[in-house]
Amino acid sequence: MEIKNYDFNGKKAIVRVDFNVPIQDGKITDDTRIRGAVPTLKLILDKGGALIIMSHMGKPKGKKKPELSLGQITGAVAAALGVKEVKFAADCANADAEAAALKPGEVLLLENLRYYAEEEGKPVGIEKEDPAYEAAKKEMKAKQKEFAKKLASYADCYVMDAFGTAHRKHASTAVIADYFSADNKMLGLLMEKEVAAVDAVLGNIKRPFVAIMGGSKVSSKIGIIENLLGKCDKLILCGGMTYTFAKAHGGEIGNSIVEMDKLDVALGVEELAKKNGVELVLGSDCTATDGLDFGTMTVKPGSKIINCPANQVPAGFEGVDAGPASQKDFAEAIKGAKTILWNGPAGVFECDEFTAGSRAIGNAIAEATKNGAFSLIGGGDSVACVNKFGLADQVSYISTGGGALLEAIEGKVLPGVAAIKGE
Repeated sequence: MEIKNYDFNGKKAIVRVDFNVPIQDGKITDDTRIRGAVPTLKLILDKGGALIIMSHMGKPKGKKKPELSLGQITGAVAAALGVKEVKFAADCANADAEAAALKPGEVLLLENLRYYAEEEGKPVGIEKEDPAYEAAKKEMKAKQKEFAKKLASYADCYVMDAFGTAHRKHASTAVIADYFSADNKMLGLLMEKEVAAVDAVLGNIKRPFVAIMGGSKVSSKIGIIENLLGKCDKLILCGGMTYTFAKAHGGEIGNSIVEMDKLDVALGVEELAKKNGVELVLGSDCTATDGLDFGTMTVKPGSKIINCPANQVPAGFEGVDAGPASQKDFAEAIKGAKTILWNGPAGVFECDEFTAGSRAIGNAIAEATKNGAFSLIGGGDSVACVNKFGLADQVSYISTGGGALLEAIEGKVLPGVAAIKGE
């Protein structure tokens, strides 16, 4: 069922959103995720429906932690929706009365789903190595189904609009769909956009297709990299990965981050790129420092900042950003692209001294987009980059999902999508 065609009049819709927003001193510091869900939630209200909103916040792991209570954001949600009040159910697993009393046009927000271990469906307090783990896992899966059934009982229909959690087979993201008929479960507007954006990049490629993968570890991105090497024309690898590739060729990398057990993997990536005719673009130089304080994301007083070849980082120094030559190479590789995917920064962009590499990538993507490219930005750090540099309105699409987007790029089926589409 498509949400635009569904008749919500007089019905209660339970909607899974991603309201896992950052909170500092009791205030939301970034409401992007709330704003992202507004079109779906307003559509339901405008069509005469009642809203039951559910989400997780943080990782309470089955424990009730006041600092992770969704009760903190009822005011912000009400303001975003333009309603007088958002009612709150302090116990998501026992909200029968609150749900039953809900009238068309009214909104109920359930407490943090992860206050219950059943949401994630993982045994608590027992390690995988324990002989009793499998039995505990089976028992928890049964409890997860009961938890999902309970959530489903509150409403007439189910809407999945939390792309950021679509890669998890949790009670509220996938299992709950089993308790609704095909005509009464659907993707929300945000989810539809996310799925379409991924398809535009991977299923309907306009060439040249340039992918940019950043981040610190090759190991965390290897599945994605290998999948992209079968699809893209150029692949830019930047960020901390740079130094694992440099080390694989015998380079000196000082104190730069490196995965010594993945040197062969790096060489394998280079071979696969060559075999597939993909132009692999690696950073040739870097900006390095001997005094970055990762705790405060500042350079310690009296520290040095230098530019040097990525394979000749002096002892005591750490590569923290792409250098001037690399920035030019990255921008040149992006120029003329018709499809662009960016996941992961080129350096420690959180520190103002080391934003140049990521900024160069962002500016090049904005320019290519202006010239007709479809650009998809995904992953928390990349999204933070485009927001920091004021480029959010100069790219085609910004994904709200980190892990979900990566798994979709890797070619995996997302449980939160499959549960709705019956895949």
